[in-house]
Amino acid sequence: MRLRKNPHLVGLDIGSRTVKAAEVIGSRSGYNLKKLGMTAVPPGAIEEGAIRDPEAVVGSIQKLFSDNRFKNKNVATSIGGYSVIVKKINVQNMPEAQLQETIAFEAEQYIPFDINDVNLDFQILGENESNPSQMNVLLVAARRDMIDEYVNIIDLAGLNPCIVDVDAFALQNCYEANQTSEDGANVALIDIGAGKTSLNILKGNSSEFIRDISMGCDQINTQIMSAFNCTFEESEALKFGKALDNRSAEEVADIVHSVVTEWSREVRRVFDFYYASFPENPIDRILLSGGGANVKAFQKLVAEDARVQVERLNPFTKVRVGAVPGGVENLNRIAPQAAICIGLALRKMDDK
Repeated sequence: MRLRKNPHLVGLDIGSRTVKAAEVIGSRSGYNLKKLGMTAVPPGAIEEGAIRDPEAVVGSIQKLFSDNRFKNKNVATSIGGYSVIVKKINVQNMPEAQLQETIAFEAEQYIPFDINDVNLDFQILGENESNPSQMNVLLVAARRDMIDEYVNIIDLAGLNPCIVDVDAFALQNCYEANQTSEDGANVALIDIGAGKTSLNILKGNSSEFIRDISMGCDQINTQIMSAFNCTFEESEALKFGKALDNRSAEEVADIVHSVVTEWSREVRRVFDFYYASFPENPIDRILLSGGGANVKAFQKLVAEDARVQVERLNPFTKVRVGAVPGGVENLNRIAPQAAICIGLALRKMDDK
């Protein structure tokens, strides 16, 4: 397909339960949200990041763009999970062009896949603090088959896939565009989706540590559906406190508490691993996004465990919003789920 000259992109977040899209227009006065939409993906169509039912996913994307009248067909999307490796490495000082030629050799020792099966990218971060003859490099590797899978889905939906980003970087992009201070605080961004959770720990605006964990909101839904023999839609209502007839609110609360306690343990393990590498950089603040950010029990547990301020990431702090379907109340409810697609929508056609 031929790419249109419009430099703006629609951010398309393809999740295992929902697809989200946003279009943000930048101007001298700041960012403006032009369009935002979300629609469901049939259960089982995407599992652990792998697309099991391409036709269903294509249908969801097409419905999303049609229902919300997106005219711009140029999109940026992102991937995550164990098919993506992000690691900070040290290499000998050299020009970027030379590193481009040798990055595969440098990366091979860090990548648990055949180097011929991945797409590689990197960003030079600057001189290594402890060894001036070396430089810090952020290495990104993604399995080529997964990238091809998502690019193909977007193409089949009649759209132009322009950028394939990483979930954690899209989340960081959203945070940086909306942060209200430049104090260099260490911030942990945690996005809890349906099937996985992405963590990106920042020192100022530099990514220090990235991990994806196989945990998410589907764990709660699966246990509720099993306990109450109900549908996914009914489990969603129960999960967020909308009691149905003959349903035990106490039993639901016990299920939610059990699952989010395990989430909190997993996050603590990641933080422990981070502190082992960066003991001098304590985390000052935690921001939650994704559907799991609305599970209040998780926010409370993480705050108690980490002993730092925990709050929801608001992707609209500095992105101005006009009239939106459902009004401000609905926007506030879905805001954490929109973080990644807003971060993607801030990308431009000519970005690296």
